[in-house]
Amino acid sequence: MTDIREFIRAASGREAKATLAVCGGRLVNVVSEEIYQADIAVYGNRIIAVGDISDHIGPDTEIVDASGKYLCPGMIDGHLHVECSKLSITSFAKAVVPLGTTSIVTGLDQIIVVGGPAAAREFLDEAKQTPLKVFWGAPCKTPYTMPRSTVGHYFGPADHAATHHWPECVGIWETVREFIQEEDPDVMKALEIAEKSRLPVLGCCPMTRGARLNGYQQARVRADHESYSPEEMLEKLRAGMHVVVRESSISHFLSDNLRIVTEMGVKALRRISFCTDDVVASDILVRGHLDNMVRMAIAMGISPMAAIQMATINGTDALRIDEKVGSISPGRSADILVVNDLREFRIEAVIANGAVAARDGKMAVELSPPPRSEALLRSIKVAPISVDDIAVPYQGEGNSARAMAIAVTPEKVFVRTKREVTLPVRNGRVLADLDQNIQYVTVVERYGKTQHRPVAFTSGFGLKAGAMASSTAPDDNNIICVGTSPEDMTVAINHLIANNGGQVVVKDGEILEFLHLPIGGIVSDIEPQEMAAIEGRLDDAARSLGCDLPWPFMYMFVLQITAIPDYAITDLGVIDCVKLTVTSPILEPNLEPSLEQGRAVAAE
Repeated sequence: MTDIREFIRAASGREAKATLAVCGGRLVNVVSEEIYQADIAVYGNRIIAVGDISDHIGPDTEIVDASGKYLCPGMIDGHLHVECSKLSITSFAKAVVPLGTTSIVTGLDQIIVVGGPAAAREFLDEAKQTPLKVFWGAPCKTPYTMPRSTVGHYFGPADHAATHHWPECVGIWETVREFIQEEDPDVMKALEIAEKSRLPVLGCCPMTRGARLNGYQQARVRADHESYSPEEMLEKLRAGMHVVVRESSISHFLSDNLRIVTEMGVKALRRISFCTDDVVASDILVRGHLDNMVRMAIAMGISPMAAIQMATINGTDALRIDEKVGSISPGRSADILVVNDLREFRIEAVIANGAVAARDGKMAVELSPPPRSEALLRSIKVAPISVDDIAVPYQGEGNSARAMAIAVTPEKVFVRTKREVTLPVRNGRVLADLDQNIQYVTVVERYGKTQHRPVAFTSGFGLKAGAMASSTAPDDNNIICVGTSPEDMTVAINHLIANNGGQVVVKDGEILEFLHLPIGGIVSDIEPQEMAAIEGRLDDAARSLGCDLPWPFMYMFVLQITAIPDYAITDLGVIDCVKLTVTSPILEPNLEPSLEQGRAVAAE
């Protein structure tokens, strides 16, 4: 790391000359909201001068000719579960840096539940070898599920005390509303530690308004990325929050959320920033990343300046890291985008950390992933399951039973409702009914801590045959499987166990498609283009079985998220996300566990 005194001397024109200079471009100054001719001098990884930089040019200065182009700050994704891309940090950098994303903010919560802080440290150290800066939010706790599901590592107060000094740590990540509402003792302690560490609290409060929002705000949450309507977003803005617009691969909220600007007259645009939350390679390579969000905002009538601010300085303001990134200013990281036209917003070149990292949509430097620890390569520690494990027992009489299915629809992304159905009973087991679009769903605890593998029903996947399974499944990354028969589900789950993770589609006992995810069972070092190709084949295989959801695997793996109503499934069983209790998939006879039973299971 270059000593600060060396930067001071270089910026003052003493001793060292600029290592790189960007000349001839028009600067998009997101701080003063001006566009004007200016050159940029870079020394090492920092900007040392903007404007007339003639005194900083030396014989060894690399010159980047930006004549006729615009110069914008590198963009920052304000909230991203990077592991949900199924790409390692190195591979993800290859996907997004050519598109102008030079920084991300992530909790690394998905790898933490697998391998703890040591695994997060591996990923953060990996990022240092790429052009992509990774800012880290310490998860409020892991997992985020309520009641608490089984994971490899429970991130708690002791971890907060041990990691807040990490240089990448910028706040408390994903502070789920239910934890505040229920006054979770671990989260309360984490907030106390955060206050002493002077770290901001970053939220997660979907569909939270009125009194619930007032109570939630007592945790002094600085920013939130979960608004399901412009009215909800406006209420949060009025309550003092920085609001973060989400446009992920599965949830498309930008056009609706930004109506607070285009239709509802909000002028406080500097309190609005961008994030993608959960994105996959096949979507990034088609639509883009934050650059796509900028183009979408401009197409809605928002000025290019305001749209670029939402992708740059607004997010850094919200996170209190604007002295490091977010603008083209002296002392900031030298992350600069060369853009052809502000309305088209196509990135022609990317300078990251003071070096040209990408040109014309392709990386300009070679990136190689680091060696992986054995702990992450051997993270699935459960024995193979048997066909008899995939069953919903029935204690009643007769040849049919009233049951509930966790219903998903493409119209209500993430939201899972209760669908009551009558299902056939045979040999003491309740069966799925494909004619009613009812399939089995199971979660297999994969850390070797329990024998939990509950089976329930889901509706909306449309499968007529076979099964699909995934070992990447936030928030706990236990193996989740949706299928039409216990036989195919067993083959799918055991294939993931045998290969230490991935995603798979099975029909008639045969593997149709398989994506290997060997790092923690959730990510891979393969190239983004290869990942996109396999994702496409996986989705096509799922559709060949009858699934007509736009993103079959993403709809499946979010079934374990309990922070979003109404129902989920974890290794504890079906979760009523409103009552925060375990419930039974069988409605008659009344076998629904009591509150005490649910708490006992959660505490196991």
